[in-house]
Amino acid sequence: MKRSIIRKLIAAAVVTALAVTASGCGSTGETKATTAATEAAASQETTASEASGEANDSAASGKTFKVGIVQYVDDASLNQIEKAIEKELDAKGTELGVTFDYADYTSNGQADATVLNQIAADLIADKVDVIIPIATPTALIMQTATEENKIPVVFSAVSDPITAGLVESLDAPGSNITGTSDGLNTEAVMNLIKTVNPDIKKIGLLYNNSEDASTTPIAEAKEFCDKNGIEYVEKTGTNNDEVIQAADALAAEKVEAVFTPTDNTIMTAELSIYEKFIEAGIPHYCGADSFALNGAFLGYGVNYEELGKVTADMAADILVNGKDPASTAVEKLDNGIATVNTETAASLSIDYSAISDKCEEVKEVTTAENFE
Repeated sequence: MKRSIIRKLIAAAVVTALAVTASGCGSTGETKATTAATEAAASQETTASEASGEANDSAASGKTFKVGIVQYVDDASLNQIEKAIEKELDAKGTELGVTFDYADYTSNGQADATVLNQIAADLIADKVDVIIPIATPTALIMQTATEENKIPVVFSAVSDPITAGLVESLDAPGSNITGTSDGLNTEAVMNLIKTVNPDIKKIGLLYNNSEDASTTPIAEAKEFCDKNGIEYVEKTGTNNDEVIQAADALAAEKVEAVFTPTDNTIMTAELSIYEKFIEAGIPHYCGADSFALNGAFLGYGVNYEELGKVTADMAADILVNGKDPASTAVEKLDNGIATVNTETAASLSIDYSAISDKCEEVKEVTTAENFE
């Protein structure tokens, strides 16, 4: 029954009831009949209201949402995030009664800006409902591509979204973009280095100086070294060959440890350099667990599987519930997980038992290309 008809019935019943009460001459049967009519009409109004609420709650039921997932480069961390996003979208789709179609809109830019820009153009032409870029360079390109069309962008694994210029603040991003951050606690990593080697005198800093994700952590690492009277040597690389040369240079400088933040360039090259550091007796401390998986002594930071899950949940909330990215706070996961490569630790004869007191959890891995 339509709301307007129901309201008229209720109004008529109420008027009749008031008239009977005012005259004081209605029979008991008439009063009961009026009351029954009023209650019946009210019941129908409630039922209609509940039905309307249920309809609103299931407004998205059965819908298919196009989800563009764009990975910056093929490496263990980013692969882990992508798999976690896909897994969670499948689970949320079942839970919410919708379909998230990412299979047709998932791409890898292979660290090439030209390729990433073309991917952005293709996703816009395909009229995707949301874009999920993984890593800072990808997020920046997707942000630029959606400035006019305002397709929601939910980034993942952006270390410093404010410095990168992606958001105005973590609490209120301010536009069509939000997401998850894997910001590194640099001091915690540096303290792990000091825990393993309390008398360390020289640390190497290995990174790509064109990656925004490395800017702040490297500055923090330098500040830590200055405060603790530790000499540091900087070496940078923008591609695999340059990173290999930088690793050789650090070994020649006889540094006692090397620090790398969440730097995708170094991550991609890790399988090519970890043996050089082992041969030189140098432990490599890094800003993600995937470095340790690829041979580095230790990776420290967030759980990337959990990061991907949270990213997918945010995207689903925006698509299904209409949440506004501009007012959706960036999610920053807690640090505290140290991942140790036991093979590398054994080769370097490092006793890492003391680091368990300096972090929330210690995980152990052996060298492989990707997480299982």
